[in-house]
Amino acid sequence: MKKDNLKDQYRINEKIRVKEVRLVGDNVEQGVYPLSEALEFARAQNLDLIEISPNAVPPVCRILDYQKFIYQQKKRQKEQKAKSVKIVVKEIRFGPQTDDHDYNFKLKHAKNFLEEGAKVKAYVFFKGRSILFKEQGEVLLLRFANDLEDYAKVEQLPLLEGKKMIIMLAPKKLGIVQKKLVKPESAVEQKIEEE
Repeated sequence: MKKDNLKDQYRINEKIRVKEVRLVGDNVEQGVYPLSEALEFARAQNLDLIEISPNAVPPVCRILDYQKFIYQQKKRQKEQKAKSVKIVVKEIRFGPQTDDHDYNFKLKHAKNFLEEGAKVKAYVFFKGRSILFKEQGEVLLLRFANDLEDYAKVEQLPLLEGKKMIIMLAPKKLGIVQKKLVKPESAVEQKIEEE
C-alpha cells in the first residue's frame, strides 16, 4: 500500500507543540491565540486544528475537517501535475563524415519529432582520431539547424562535450509551421485561377 506523504506533512490538534498559534480562515476570528484556546475553538466546531505554516512565528493554523483538507490538497496536486508539460527529447546521432542519404534520412526523422512537439538533441560522435574533424562536425550540425529553421529554433549552438558535439533544437509553435505549409498550396491555387 502506498504511504500517504500529505498526512505526515501537517501536524494536527495535540501534535502541535507551540505555546501560541495564529488562526486564519472563514469560521474563526483571525488573530493570535494560546494553543489551548485554539484547540477549544476547533473542538467546539467538531473540526481539527491544522498547522498550515509551521515556520511562521507564531505558526499559522486553520480550523477545518482534516480529511477534507487532505482531499483538497491531493486534488490540487493532481491538477498541477495535469497542467505540467512533459518535454520529450529525441536524439539524432551523426558521424563526422555522414553522407547525404543518411543526413536526409535523419533530417526527415527530426522534422517528424519536431512536428510531434519533441525537442531534438542532434550530436556528432567522434570515434578515435575522428576528433580531428571537429570543424566538419560543427558545419554538419549548423547545416542541420539551418535545414530545420522552419520547424525549430536553436536552443543551444554546437558545443563540444567530450567526444560529442551537441546542438539542441526546440520546436517552433505548431501554428507557425502549419501557416508556412499552407502558403505554397494557396500560391499554386492562385496561379491556376489566373490561367
